[in-house]
Amino acid sequence: MADERPVVKRTARAILLDGDDLILIKRTKPDQAPYWITPGGGVEPADKSVVAALHREVDEELGGTVADVVPAFVDTVPHPTEHEPDGVKVQHFFVCRLKSMDLDRRHGPEVEEPCGSYEFVRLPFTRAGVTSVEVVPPSLRAYLAANIEGVRALLADDLG
Repeated sequence: MADERPVVKRTARAILLDGDDLILIKRTKPDQAPYWITPGGGVEPADKSVVAALHREVDEELGGTVADVVPAFVDTVPHPTEHEPDGVKVQHFFVCRLKSMDLDRRHGPEVEEPCGSYEFVRLPFTRAGVTSVEVVPPSLRAYLAANIEGVRALLADDLG
């Protein structure tokens, strides 16, 4: 289609629930206000799928494993490159449960060559919890604040 923009990057991100808590990472970069992101990152050529990238990223960033991975939300944002000035990044958000986590097992670029700090954070998975910090992207923050019950329903035993 003529109006489609080229996808130059894809990411896999976890809306990661542990009981009544949402697991986030507080990012603090030099000379920038802190922000909170979901665990995850770019899909790499070696990843067999977007979900495989999600598992790899959770392992790298949290030393963690997840279960009950369910697609929840997709966000498309401008991501121009030198070769694709109209390029976009497609961010895949999956609701999942934290199965295990060992922060001592963290590895990968965020740990080995950090730009600023990465701090593990638990927030109550409520409207007040989600809106108490600067969750990015803003579209995710708005989606979560409007859909607490729906996100929880994606992990219901009777979903199928």
